[in-house]
Amino acid sequence: MMPYAEVIGDPIAQSLSPAIHKFWLEQAGLAGDYRALRVRGEDLAAYLRDRRSDPDWRGCNVTIPHKEKLLVHLDEMEPRAAAIGAVNCVEAGAGRLIGHNTDLDGIAAALDCVVLEGCKAAVIGGGGAARAAAAYLAGRGVARIAILVRDPAKAEPLRALAGGASFEIGRIETAQALFDGAAVIINASPLGMAGCPPMPVELVAAAGRYADRALLFDMVYDPVTTPFLAAGQRAGGSTVDGLVMLIGQAKRAFETFFGQAPPNADAALRALLTT
Repeated sequence: MMPYAEVIGDPIAQSLSPAIHKFWLEQAGLAGDYRALRVRGEDLAAYLRDRRSDPDWRGCNVTIPHKEKLLVHLDEMEPRAAAIGAVNCVEAGAGRLIGHNTDLDGIAAALDCVVLEGCKAAVIGGGGAARAAAAYLAGRGVARIAILVRDPAKAEPLRALAGGASFEIGRIETAQALFDGAAVIINASPLGMAGCPPMPVELVAAAGRYADRALLFDMVYDPVTTPFLAAGQRAGGSTVDGLVMLIGQAKRAFETFFGQAPPNADAALRALLTT
């Protein structure tokens, strides 16, 4: 039999993770496979129970909507994942399920080159990806974090991740005020993703108004150029697309699953993913 890993979520058809990991497996000459499987919330416990007994299963990546729901089914969490309270990578080891958060690695790939110390950052969203963003920003020493959500109560748990940064929560309707002075504006929500609700035009417009002073980073990778990023580009601002984060987080997951770092072939992989 062949070792394999997979990505689970609901929906899952849009995932590019199989293309990424299969590319790396082929480039590295490794025997292995990587699959995508739709898993509904009510089936999550049964799925993990079945996989525990499969000796060929090396683990899974986790996407919407399971990043937080998965926690109760794990035996252990790495410290970063435990602090964030969200998991996007499960490692199978000796019958135990270990939760990781490789979103931090993806965010680092997108933002490590940006000066953030002492600056303000704005984040759209209040879910697992936003939790990772808040933790990363706090670790980079930002002075202020502004969170934009439809329901402010949903974002309250992120306050504990802000470290020494001042923390404010506002509704999406207050975007212009919350974007003011930000060095980076991050979309950590599924707004604008294929198959998900579009980002409200008012929010896109507000981002565009500040794009000449702030880097716009969208975690959405399908489409690669979202209306959020397009607004920034039209304004002459700097942008980072979701493929940068997707590939960045996948690198650590691949090493977790298959025991070695993936080949250094980002340009070829990006070309594959965008054709």
